[in-house]
Amino acid sequence: MAHEETEAPDNTAVRTALWRAMHLQVDAPPHVVEDEIGLQLAAPGDDWRDRPDMDPQATSGFRAAIVARARFIEDLIAEQADRGVTQYVILGAGLDTFAQRKQELASRLRIFEIDQPDTQAWKRHRLVELGYGIPDWLHLVPVDFEAGASWFEQLSTAGFDPGRPAVVVSTGVTMYLTKDATVATLRQIAGLAAGTTLAMTFLLPTGLVDDADRRGLRASEEGARVSGTPFISFYTPQEMLALAREAGFKDARHVPGTLLAERYFTDRTDGLRPSSGENLLLATT
Repeated sequence: MAHEETEAPDNTAVRTALWRAMHLQVDAPPHVVEDEIGLQLAAPGDDWRDRPDMDPQATSGFRAAIVARARFIEDLIAEQADRGVTQYVILGAGLDTFAQRKQELASRLRIFEIDQPDTQAWKRHRLVELGYGIPDWLHLVPVDFEAGASWFEQLSTAGFDPGRPAVVVSTGVTMYLTKDATVATLRQIAGLAAGTTLAMTFLLPTGLVDDADRRGLRASEEGARVSGTPFISFYTPQEMLALAREAGFKDARHVPGTLLAERYFTDRTDGLRPSSGENLLLATT
């Protein structure tokens, strides 16, 4: 089949995939997540580790935070699958590779990856090109957010059953959205079947970030602005919990980044620790 001219994912999605690969290549075992498939998909060229945003020391906290949240989500999926949940929705999937890396678990689920049409066409092509293919339990759902398309309508068209519980995940997304858009997403998910779980990351206001991490957060903000995807929304944990409860979730919990650090990095001897700017909302219907 001739190569389709499609746009590659945005810089943030590629950077996240490369940081996951960097963790495996430059950090000592035990590895929190083992993922070089995103690197294969991105195919950034032989000099990708020379990029300023791949500096092993300067970006170690961000790299650790990325793999920590990925591991947390994967542990959550495994836990929910053991409880009988069979639907997994990824909002802003980018170069997520769970379906390729964890096929034994993934094949027990119906996975719906939601992202922009160009990104989905690009990813579909790359998965086929690399020999992974698109199994019948994996659905790449294109949604033109910029045109105001409804992700929920497209999700239903793709075969999602709103009458059955699901795990819905949104990582690394809320900082790019208006608060009104995030509230609308929360309300939509809160209306799903009882037993549905949402895991959503959010960035803390600078004043709540550890002093040692503030310089890195400012650099990350500037990089996002220059690349055309500025951070526009920050939340205190209390604010995010209030939004979730007002949206209709039965239960909402704050999962601080420090908890992920304790869970996945306590026994490390190399000093690798996640930066403190990103926290998680864990909510159930």
